[in-house]
Amino acid sequence: MSSVKKWIVFFAGILCAILIADACSTYVANAAGITGPTRLIVSFILYAGIFFAILYALEKMFSIEFFGFRNR
Repeated sequence: MSSVKKWIVFFAGILCAILIADACSTYVANAAGITGPTRLIVSFILYAGIFFAILYALEKMFSIEFFGFRNR
């Protein structure tokens, strides 16, 4: 049962990270008034940073490895 719980947290964590990162990066780009190709680049960089920060926080809170970098 512990394995099932970890998989649920794993997928829910990734889904939450995607949704939160998308909402935050879109909000910041809109608030800054960025348009055009610059908006795409800024949004992507913000999205990636927020996404990986959320996954890192979830790894620390739930002791789950999303990418397995600890074993290398």
